[in-house]
Amino acid sequence: MEREYMDYDVVIVGGGPAGLSAAIRLKQLANEAGRELSVVVLEKGSEIGAHTLSGAVMDPQALTELIPDWKAQGAPLNVPVTEDRFLFLSETGATRAPNWLLPKTLHNEGNYIVSLGNVNRWLAQQAEALGVEIFPGFTASQVLWDEERQIVRGVITGDMGVARDGSQKGEYTPGMELRGKYTLFAEGCRGHLGKQLIQHYQLDDGRDAQSYSIGIKELWDIDPAKHKQGLVVHTAGWPLGSDTYGGSFLYHAENNQVVVGLVVGLGYSNPYLSPFEEFQRYKHHPEIRQFLEGGRRLSYGARAIVTGGLQALPKLTFPGGALVGDNAGFLNVPRIKGSHAAIKSGMLAAEAAFEALGADRAHDELSAYTTRFEGSWLHDELHRARNFKPWMSKGGLWLGTLMAGMDLKLFGGKAPWTLHNSTPDHAKLKGKDECEPIAYPKPDGKLSFDRLSSVFLSNTNHEEDQPCHLTLKDASVPISINLARYDAPEQRYCPAGVYEIVRADDGSNPRLQINAQNCVHCKTCDIKDPTQNINWVVPEGGGGPNYPNM
Repeated sequence: MEREYMDYDVVIVGGGPAGLSAAIRLKQLANEAGRELSVVVLEKGSEIGAHTLSGAVMDPQALTELIPDWKAQGAPLNVPVTEDRFLFLSETGATRAPNWLLPKTLHNEGNYIVSLGNVNRWLAQQAEALGVEIFPGFTASQVLWDEERQIVRGVITGDMGVARDGSQKGEYTPGMELRGKYTLFAEGCRGHLGKQLIQHYQLDDGRDAQSYSIGIKELWDIDPAKHKQGLVVHTAGWPLGSDTYGGSFLYHAENNQVVVGLVVGLGYSNPYLSPFEEFQRYKHHPEIRQFLEGGRRLSYGARAIVTGGLQALPKLTFPGGALVGDNAGFLNVPRIKGSHAAIKSGMLAAEAAFEALGADRAHDELSAYTTRFEGSWLHDELHRARNFKPWMSKGGLWLGTLMAGMDLKLFGGKAPWTLHNSTPDHAKLKGKDECEPIAYPKPDGKLSFDRLSSVFLSNTNHEEDQPCHLTLKDASVPISINLARYDAPEQRYCPAGVYEIVRADDGSNPRLQINAQNCVHCKTCDIKDPTQNINWVVPEGGGGPNYPNM
């Protein structure tokens, strides 16, 4: 049974800020030129915004370039930042850094506290008004290649009834081919197809090893007397050790709500560390507890964040397409911001694709995208930020803060050196015998919670009869290597209780149980598994979390 197909000028994979901005910019340019241009956006979530998770404080610079009258058009940027606080935490105390000492990158004047999911929903409305077709619940499961696998010609939505090993499982229903003259991949951090494209075209040759963090976030209703709309709080230090990269955020949004979260660098070495448990105890710190006590937790989520910076940015283009947004790695780490970079990268790729289509070229390499990026304010911004994460990784909290602060404050990000990272995150994990176990306190059900009750608040769901989207290259490795050498760290780095070592009643015969139904699509397992044996592949359409107001 052959697949049906649909032809478009541009196919965009991912309905986040990068993909939607690319779609909008393409249609704007076509309208200005009086040309017809067909654009489609595929989104694996059940709706636009369902899988979107970000802090988020948003710099509106790129949005203003894309839609200058966004405020009049009702964009949900309703809470301007009114106050910045940066705290260094000990277990019970805090030292506030004076604002004059902080580099410009940590100041948020002119920025907005937002729900990025709601911003994406609004961007989708703008795109549809311009004639963009948006298909939520559609997974781009495969790249559509030419016969020699050198040119990208689009994507294939999931073939139903086929197991991950290619065998038939139930009644076979073929997917659909979405064919494009150009295909833009905007899947977000560690995109399923983006990872394949980087490997296939060796787009990361000569680049630094990419690095990542996991961000865990909750949305709370709090006592109105404790609410300070527009307040932005960032912290470093406790509960993480000085040798573990990370920090926290607490943003006072509208309607007496706050978003609170912890970011943990996935280059940590102790296999006993649990980012989820670190986040739970973080909320008990007096500086954080004072806002949350008496409040009510509304939602929970987790997402990997790409933090390698400019040195780890892969080559952006290949014949027939390009990587945009977090799929490539456009994130300003010291600013703790990526949505403005995603929007700008989507616009730059769109402009390059429109130019190529106007010259009646299809499936060429969009070298103009790279040229436009290298001449943009985004490149300058990322260049200034390039040494922050390497300094923090090499120097730890205190020396790293000092050196990164000097780099940004004294040199304005233009120091005459560039630091590099050659070791991927998964290779930094030490063996269990080299590290001390960490005793985490039990959740109190008021400020701290367990994984399963948290996953419940993410509205995560997957159809039970679909093939497992968390695949193992070798089924023996979780016990023979991960358990034996690292005490099965997948039990701890997963924030959703997906991975579980189960044994017989007498403690014998350990085996790895994968509770794929719980997966919130954070991709941490794909990144941090020390043997790179876990491969996250896209599930069937519409599955996963469904984040409201996140």
